[in-house]
Amino acid sequence: MKLDDDISILKEKYQTFKNSKKQFDLTRGRPSSEQLDLSNNLETIMKGDFFQDKIDTRNYGLLEGLPSARKLASWVLNSDPANIFVNGTSSLTLLGHYLQSLIFHGDGNNVPWKDIRKVSFLCLVPGYDRHFSMLEKLDIKMIPVPLMGDGPDLDLIENLLETDETIRGIICVPKHSNPTGDIFSVEKIKALANIKKDNFKVIFDNAYAVHDFDKSKKLPDIEKIFIEHDSHDSLVMLGSTSKISLAGSGLAFMSLSPNGMKNFIDYFSKFSLGSDKVNQARHARIFNSKKALTEHMSNLAKIIKPKFDLVQEKLNTLPKGIANWTKPTGGYFVSFDSLTGRASKIHSLCQDAGLKLTPLGATFPYGKDLENKNIRIAPTQVELGELSKAMDLFCLCVLLAEGLNRE
Repeated sequence: MKLDDDISILKEKYQTFKNSKKQFDLTRGRPSSEQLDLSNNLETIMKGDFFQDKIDTRNYGLLEGLPSARKLASWVLNSDPANIFVNGTSSLTLLGHYLQSLIFHGDGNNVPWKDIRKVSFLCLVPGYDRHFSMLEKLDIKMIPVPLMGDGPDLDLIENLLETDETIRGIICVPKHSNPTGDIFSVEKIKALANIKKDNFKVIFDNAYAVHDFDKSKKLPDIEKIFIEHDSHDSLVMLGSTSKISLAGSGLAFMSLSPNGMKNFIDYFSKFSLGSDKVNQARHARIFNSKKALTEHMSNLAKIIKPKFDLVQEKLNTLPKGIANWTKPTGGYFVSFDSLTGRASKIHSLCQDAGLKLTPLGATFPYGKDLENKNIRIAPTQVELGELSKAMDLFCLCVLLAEGLNRE
């Protein structure tokens, strides 16, 4: 396909896709069934033995999680196990509880956010739509800050902090950012650790911490840097095994400072009598060493990498100058930027021909991509042959949108 193809030829190819009535779904970063199959042994690993860490996992108690599960989480987040809280299956749920604890009770040192006139958060863009929808639901104002390839725009953050007293935090994905694939540099991590503002929280949703499928830059030791900068109380790290083991029944975990842990447990203990230690034991037995975790992630990478290679191959057929896109070394997404103003037309063409994409503008707070150019591509769940057809259609829609604009 070429941009100088006769527009009628592009329209004819597009109509052929529409007539086929095929449906493709690249909306969410879900694991494929083949990936999930790698964790099927979770079903049988207990074998009637419910004691783990000398604890009867069937009973109440141990709100912060089993020691072996906290150790597993510590390998993912690169955090001291003593600072890890393991509970439930969704890191988003933990994040929601944590934010509500700050809203209604504060962090032990500062007033609850409900007693502050307005609370704002810095949100890195393009970013994770579920972060944005949660903050909006909690009535936290969102201020977009662009990603620069190795983390946020530090100059803009500095200016915003100097001029806006309502800012109480920043939320971001520090490795293989959703959707850009950014891996934060040590400079950017240190700058965030050096923010000295009362009641300020740096929230790292490290969902893709161990999800490399190509040679990747190493993420700096976040916890160590924050401790060295005397900012541990401002640090919150989250993660889960949702894309490591089973998306519907993995483990969710959060890393906090000792003060942060004390305050959060005081809050969360009013809502729960204990964690699901049976599920934690299952995971701790499967991933009983760093080596076991690494080998599992390597097997996942063998499934995921060909799909991302295919996406790059298809996008590389587009003429130079009409789009840019990221080339991630891990994670679950490719961030695609059309020429300014074209994304809505591309999105509409794709939808009408049976290709579902993340809602337009979803990668920005309030669903507003002011430049109308960003589209998130999520290839993992689709079988390779279907992905090839889906990307052919996507690229055709990019060309057709540009051709129609030039008519």
